[in-house]
Amino acid sequence: MTPLKNVTLARDHVRTGSGRSLRFDRRTLLVCTALALLAAVVTVLSIGTGRYALGPWDVLRTLAGNGPPGADFIVLDLRLPRALDGLLAGFAMGTAGAVFQSLSRNPLGSPDIIGFGNGASAGALVALIILDAGAPQTALGAVCGGRATAAAVYLLAWKRGVHGYRLVLVGIGASAVLGAATSFLYVRAEIGKAAQAATWMVGSLNGRGWSDVSIAVLGLVVLVPVVLLHARRLALLEMGDDTAAALGIAPGRSRLVLLAAGTGLTAMAVAAAGPIPFVALAAPQLARRLTRSAGPNLLPAAWMGAVLIAGADWATQRISGSAILPVGVVTGVTGGVYLAWLLLRERRSGRL
Repeated sequence: MTPLKNVTLARDHVRTGSGRSLRFDRRTLLVCTALALLAAVVTVLSIGTGRYALGPWDVLRTLAGNGPPGADFIVLDLRLPRALDGLLAGFAMGTAGAVFQSLSRNPLGSPDIIGFGNGASAGALVALIILDAGAPQTALGAVCGGRATAAAVYLLAWKRGVHGYRLVLVGIGASAVLGAATSFLYVRAEIGKAAQAATWMVGSLNGRGWSDVSIAVLGLVVLVPVVLLHARRLALLEMGDDTAAALGIAPGRSRLVLLAAGTGLTAMAVAAAGPIPFVALAAPQLARRLTRSAGPNLLPAAWMGAVLIAGADWATQRISGSAILPVGVVTGVTGGVYLAWLLLRERRSGRL
């Protein structure tokens, strides 16, 4: 009786106009609201940081069209696209990380660990180095590379279903192969293109413009609704295929739809901001600790991803005194520490 009582108290119901009841978790709603506000605050601070420093109030006045002289160009043309690109890419990475960790039923099953992010990076590098492509073609290359990698990993991991740890191990192998392929692309590239690609591969928001923001927006508008519509199916798939099928969903078809949507979000985020490491790995786990709720926690993970990249971008500017340091350096260092802790925790629990 106690668990049922706790669940009832933790959730509220709202009656819609059609007479249906909409159930939501109050703590999850509060966490999403708090994370969204934190992302907005950090974004304002990040926009105001730089050689031409602006206070938070000046940034808000400029965004409203009443800023100090000379601030419009700096805020609206230079810093705002960078900040929005980071927020949107983080939102996409957090969502994709929650999807893949739920599908694999493994906290290590994030797209940058199981190779999907590396596949998107390899596709984007082919477009950048070999085809000398622009932003739209780079995004298409990232999508094609990510989906080809996802299909290969899924098929190689299939054996009367896809076990979480088998998917992770096959993905790590695919990630190593793709790492060798990207190294080969560097060797074959001209020095200028190789340097540009190397900077991009670290995961950087430097020089991002409105075209990159458009790519991220397109990915979110098309794919996030697909993921949210399948959120209940994703939660049931965490219980296993037999349980999900008994509760009335088609596990194979649902998994393929979610896999395609998560891969697309990963690819669009990589195309918009580069392969920023460990955000997709850490965001769902941190969000789950805040909500204290089982299940995929899609929206909390998405907002946590946005906060992580926005915070890392602000930290890079504070550390270096400029916007030159790639944001992937900060997420890579902190994510490496987090991954070591997560591996130690999995080993102590007996799952590794």
